[in-house]
Amino acid sequence: MSNWFFHNPVKLNAGPGSLKQVPQWLGSGTWLLVTTNGFTCRGMTHKVQKLLPSINLVIYDKVTPNPELDDLEKVTSYYRAQGIQGILAIGGGSVLDAAKVLSVSLPSDLPSPLIQVLREKQPHLWNKKVPLIAVPTTSGTGAEVTPFATVWDRTQHKKHSIVGEMVIPDRAILDPELTLSLPEIETLYTGLDAISHAIESIWNINSNPISRGLALQALELAVNSLPHVLENPLDLKARGNMQVASLLAGLAISQTRTAIAHSMSYPLTIHYGVPHGLACSFTLPALIDHYLENNVACPEKDLLRRVQSVLNSFQLDAHIDNYLSRENIYSLRGEMYHPDRVGNYAGSISTKVFEKIIISATESRRRS
Repeated sequence: MSNWFFHNPVKLNAGPGSLKQVPQWLGSGTWLLVTTNGFTCRGMTHKVQKLLPSINLVIYDKVTPNPELDDLEKVTSYYRAQGIQGILAIGGGSVLDAAKVLSVSLPSDLPSPLIQVLREKQPHLWNKKVPLIAVPTTSGTGAEVTPFATVWDRTQHKKHSIVGEMVIPDRAILDPELTLSLPEIETLYTGLDAISHAIESIWNINSNPISRGLALQALELAVNSLPHVLENPLDLKARGNMQVASLLAGLAISQTRTAIAHSMSYPLTIHYGVPHGLACSFTLPALIDHYLENNVACPEKDLLRRVQSVLNSFQLDAHIDNYLSRENIYSLRGEMYHPDRVGNYAGSISTKVFEKIIISATESRRRS
């Protein structure tokens, strides 16, 4: 085993009703609440405001799925002059990613911090941040504990990843009550994201004993809890288990980064708007076959086969068909091969095998 390390600085509180603990951490001053319009329409923004009577809470509730660079640049310019002392982010992965970016772009003295840092690849220009408290309302990305933030650049058809300790939240709250109203399809797709993170941490050249243990526990929780949550969406215990699965997978992926399934996913989201959790999971059954064929003594074989069975029961390629055709997917095969991500996969993948896996993934429902 090569040298390895583990580090995560996030202070975490979890359990039903734990959102009520927020006031003790904010103190006073001006804070920015980053969330979605849906959160506001459900009356939740008002509830948060009532929790924080001593805070000047500025509201930004226009986050959309897959936050876009140009939008966040405008938001940075608008809120920079308002003396924001901290950010409270309540929402799914897109909200947390947007808040992570704003936590470093708001205190920047650059005229266009996102363009300069991301398009011109000058991350050293960010040297300050404001405190960030992350409260996930979905169970998938684990963004509340990861050193990653993703921004989508529609103008240039690119995905920008911000990586570093500066975008790790300072605190996180896991309150399963906030996930009870999550629609079925979002519950599925975000749960698939957690499963993808866990598996990608297992078949990863950067895997270490801690990341592996976290990923295995995440998979066990997710494979048992996700089908149950889809059948019983108001089961608070199962919702809490999915939050923990997402958290553990996020901790694992923080150490290893993602691998081949994520490499295959990015063009589907960039060009066709395929939700991230779906995009990075529909190839997993085919990838599990490849991994186990080449690792016959794999100690996680039974667990991976259970996961594969659950994934097949969701008929993910039927979901993919709602966004693009098999031919569309195959035409993107060149973009789907990201050397860094594929290189993290603990297996040998030739171009021919890579394309074979794509074909197998798109044909699975047609064979059933």
